[in-house]
Amino acid sequence: MTTEEGKTLTPADFGKMVNAAAANLAANAEKINKLNVFPVPDGDTGTNMAMSMSSGAQYERDSEGQTVGALAKATAKGLLMGARGNSGVILSQIFRGFADDVVDRDSLTPRDFANAMKAAAKVAYQSVMKPTEGTILTVVREAAQAADDGATAGLAFPALLSSVAAAAQQALNKTPELLPVLKEVGVVDSGGQGLVLVLTAFAEVAAGTFNEEAIHTPDNAELDQMVEKLHAGAQSDESLSPEDIKYGYCTEVMVAIGQGTTYNRPFDYQEFYDYIADRGDSLLVINDEDVVKVHVHTEDPGAVIHWGTEYGSLIKVKVDNMRDQQQAVIDQQRAEEQQQAANQPVPDLAVFAVAAGDGMAKLFSSLGVYQVITGGQTMNPATADFVAAIQDSGAKQAIILPNNSNIFLAAEQAQDLVDADVQVVKSRTVQQGLAAMFGYDPSGDLATVAAAMTEGLATVKSGQVTQAVRDTTLDGRTIKQDDWLGMVDGRIEVVGQALLQTAEKTISKMLDDDSEIVTIYTGADAQSKDVKALQTAVSELGADLTCEVHEGDQPLYPFLLAVE
Repeated sequence: MTTEEGKTLTPADFGKMVNAAAANLAANAEKINKLNVFPVPDGDTGTNMAMSMSSGAQYERDSEGQTVGALAKATAKGLLMGARGNSGVILSQIFRGFADDVVDRDSLTPRDFANAMKAAAKVAYQSVMKPTEGTILTVVREAAQAADDGATAGLAFPALLSSVAAAAQQALNKTPELLPVLKEVGVVDSGGQGLVLVLTAFAEVAAGTFNEEAIHTPDNAELDQMVEKLHAGAQSDESLSPEDIKYGYCTEVMVAIGQGTTYNRPFDYQEFYDYIADRGDSLLVINDEDVVKVHVHTEDPGAVIHWGTEYGSLIKVKVDNMRDQQQAVIDQQRAEEQQQAANQPVPDLAVFAVAAGDGMAKLFSSLGVYQVITGGQTMNPATADFVAAIQDSGAKQAIILPNNSNIFLAAEQAQDLVDADVQVVKSRTVQQGLAAMFGYDPSGDLATVAAAMTEGLATVKSGQVTQAVRDTTLDGRTIKQDDWLGMVDGRIEVVGQALLQTAEKTISKMLDDDSEIVTIYTGADAQSKDVKALQTAVSELGADLTCEVHEGDQPLYPFLLAVE
């Protein structure tokens, strides 16, 4: 930039900046994607911002405008039309605020640019239902302040935009201190990172250092460490059950205002916004004189779509089932974990456990079980299943955890049918099996380890909550079909008509003066509201009790319980 020693930003300069920003985002999209810590699968931040900016850049290139104002308006229009996800929509609003402020400008002075940045930040904040600090909003606000300070100090564009990019980076670095979820996993805000890349591209164009063949990559080593930590920690717990997503449909609608046969209302932003706000969250509504675009998470996408038709003709409709998306994320992660387990080296002494449910399998694997054989109540594995598992593993020594008394015989028969030395640790429940694993030493002697694991069986009381499948009388209790049953160490102790109350009474039956830890293993049919209520009930049973919850995914038993 040489015009008047960097004191003027020309239409050509602006066009180069917009296209450089698009290139910067495209080159770094995948890295930004991996920073996304939020569990709701609402697209990928990097991809969304890159595609949105690409649309803005295309509109800028196609524009016949000869002024910065005209090119900025074209860019904002392209971003609006191509905006994807929350991050893309907010980016479009940043450029919309900028464009509205410079609409009459042929070129820009540093003061013009600073005023436009302040307008951009204001519009961005106004576009969000509940503005949150520690996000892209913080970054644009502090970048705008730096632009204002720089213009006041008389900086030319190269220095001004360098200070703006630096301020954006500093704001980004502070996002973990403002948003606890970011601090918890040690990453910066992904949308804010995208905006830093946009402003960095602007600064590099102004300085004459932008090189599309050597795209800027933000702090590679540091960002890689963030991503590694995030994916090793925060996402390893599969983040969120699909059933816990309150509004399950990510809905995007674009409407040509005042067009089409269904048009019935003159556009009023507040009226349009309020109706949709009552039907979901994560709401963004943006518009210009021609188009209104909606992004919302809702349980009734049909109502949102119909509301749009009241104001004009539908240009685009997109509805994603976020519960299905989240389940796909969970399934993929579990498949990867199972593949990793299949590729692990076989220890000299391998443990094979019987359990049902992906969560239970994961828990056993985390404690060192070499292979989990699917089975349990109503689906006992056969001797051949144990034989095949041990032979396929190549283990020289093996321990079997049956986790059910009905499986003892099949497990013991396997001892005589394989070349490996095999011991059966007679765990009657998966809770006992998990407790036994704390005595497992893969480098230890078979007999010594089996003895230590057997001792562990006595350290835990096992509870089960399930539903009666028929009428009966047992131990003097009259039981009706569909009654809830609470069992302690195999004996029915509680019969009730409500799941939660039955589970609470079962836990109280398991407690004694020495009880310290209550563990709840949630089944495939457990509801999050019941889990939270049961945790609260445990806390009320004793101030000194610690309550832990693990996702077991086991069938038939909404709750398996352990007391230590």
